[in-house]
Order: sequence, then structure tokens, then C-alpha cells
Amino acid sequence: MSSTPTNAAGLEGVIAGESEICYIDGYNGVLSYRGYNIHELADHATFEEVIFLLWKGKLPNRVELGKLKADLGAVYSLPAEVVEFLGAAPKSALPMDVLRTAVSMLSLTDPEARDMSPEANARKAVRLMSQTSTIVSTYDRLRNGKEVLAAKPELSFAANFLYCLTGRVPDEVMTHTFDVALTLHADHELNASTFAARVTAATLSDIYSCVTSAIGALKGPLHGGANEDVIRMLLEVGDADKAVERVHAMLARKVKIPGFGHRVYRTEDPRATHLRAFSEELGKRTGQENLYLMSKRVEETIRTEKKLNANVDFYSASTYYSLGIPIDLFTPIFAISRMSGWTAHILEQYHNNRLIRPRAEYKGNPDGMPWVPLDSR
Repeated sequence: MSSTPTNAAGLEGVIAGESEICYIDGYNGVLSYRGYNIHELADHATFEEVIFLLWKGKLPNRVELGKLKADLGAVYSLPAEVVEFLGAAPKSALPMDVLRTAVSMLSLTDPEARDMSPEANARKAVRLMSQTSTIVSTYDRLRNGKEVLAAKPELSFAANFLYCLTGRVPDEVMTHTFDVALTLHADHELNASTFAARVTAATLSDIYSCVTSAIGALKGPLHGGANEDVIRMLLEVGDADKAVERVHAMLARKVKIPGFGHRVYRTEDPRATHLRAFSEELGKRTGQENLYLMSKRVEETIRTEKKLNANVDFYSASTYYSLGIPIDLFTPIFAISRMSGWTAHILEQYHNNRLIRPRAEYKGNPDGMPWVPLDSR
């Protein structure tokens, strides 16, 4: 790699490191985890298999998969101090703020928090996967005055979360839909939150600090919150024709349409392909088909007017809404899924670490400015 500094706004196109976890070809719409195409994984893998793949670099055999499921199922419960915090947090708080704080708190009661051995960090990654999902479901139930439900480890990761959130064991279709959605969001190379996690890991800070950095980056509306904006727009207009009118008005004002375009992809986001189908299927099953029909009309309009494709956020909005997930939990659910990728990248960074320290192109005053005494300024 050249040592000559390269200036690129937002580091666009800059290679910031090496990784074996995720591959993206934005011009051909390719996304793969450890060499497995996202379409193959969406069609055949469970989310637990994807977690193992991201962490271990290979698909698990039956014994390995069973052990991972057992390990995840054994650590869903939260420390009492975290549950107390979730109950005391303002009911009006942003769930992402609550999640960020609660995940950071997990380190305070973890006896292995300061153990930086690979074995201890792998165990902490397992706890973070399970307990992040429990934080989200627990906070939502507490803020709504509902009883907190104990996890059902015999369920899949996806089904257990939906059960703990809604109080109902989801049917096979809803479980499969959410399972695939978790797979689709699991990793995406050096996006802002993953890069934030790796920068923190590169200082050899602990894994809890790393994922807290990632959650802070994901919270930003330019990263994780677009699907919330999409569903709010659809619910507000309520009709396909009005949705198209809204889009035309936004385009006339040069307002960005949430859920369209991508920093990397120049063709359709391959994750959107699956979520579009789920949006239609679930919409018909749950009486929310109008959300899909509005989404389809908006997508057609944007593609015609701006030559932009829907990204992962656009159809995940109507899919999550049809699953009965509260709107302000859309981004926390993104974090639940992406915890698998974040922790994989953190473990990889620890394994072959070099402090991440880029340079800035200085644009200020030239060196040698004369000192002006205080009374003369």
C-alpha cells in the first residue's frame, strides 16, 4: 500500500485495512460473507449459522451449531443492575440511547471484562449477541408497563426475540422473515459503525467499548435510521397516489428520499431483493399490503425520476412494521443483527492489530503565525 497520503472526502474509495469477513462489489450488486453470497445465505442459512460463519470463518457442522445455540441460549438473562437501569430510564428516551448505555453497562458486571485473551473475548461476543436482544425487548416491555418475559432458549434467536418483544411465539413465516432480515443486516464491510468499532479495537480497548462506539455511529440518521423515516413517510401519506405526490414534491425541493441510493452500490442493493418479497408477503398476511403497494409505487417513481435503487432500509421498513415491531426499535434491531458483524470485526482486529491513525489534509493558517499578546488582540 502506498505511503503517499490520499485525500478523499469521507474516505470514499480509500482502502483502510484488510479483512476476510465481508466482500462487496457495488457495481455488480454482490455481497458475501466469508465467500458465501448473501442470496445463498438468505435462501438456506439460519441466522445462528451466519453468526458462526462470521466469527469462525466457516459454516458450522451440526455439533458446532448446536453448541452455539446452547451458548447463546444460556446467556440471555441480563445483570440485575442493567434491568434496574432499563426500568428507570425515561419512557420517552430514544431506544438507541438506552441501548448504547445498557450495552456499556454490561462491562461493569462481567468478570471477564478486562481479560483480553482470545478465548475470553469470544465468550464476551456470545454474551453481547444474546444480551443485546434482551436489552431491546426488555426496555420496550418496561416502558409500556408490561411484564418482562424470560427467554425461551429452545426457540431460534429470531423467534425468541419476537416472543420476548410481543409475548407471542411467532409463526413459521414471521420467524423465517425476521431470521433472514437479521442475516441481511449482519455485516457490511467497513461501514461507519463497523469502522468505529475497529478504530476503538485498534487501541486495544475492551470489546464493550468497541461495540458502544459502533452503536453511537449507527444511531446517526445517515447510517442506521433511514427505515424509520421511510415508514413514517408511508404512514403519513397513507395512499399510493399521495406517496408519489410526496416524492415529486420532495424531489422538487431537492430533499433526499429515505431508503434510496447507497454509498457503495451502483445497482440494486442485493439485500433489498429479499426484503421486497417479504414486504409483499407479510403485507398480505397482516392486512398491511397497502404499505407494500405504496413502497412499490415510490420505488418505481424514484427509479424513473432519479435512476436510484432502493437500499436495504426501504423495504425493511414495511417488513418490520408488518412484524409488529415498534418504529423506534427499527434501528436497535439493526444493532442486534449487526452485533454479529461488529464482534467478528473486533475479534479480527485484535488478532492482527495495528493502531488506526489516518492523517488529515491541513487547510488552516500556515505555520509561523506571529504571537499576539493578550492585551493587543
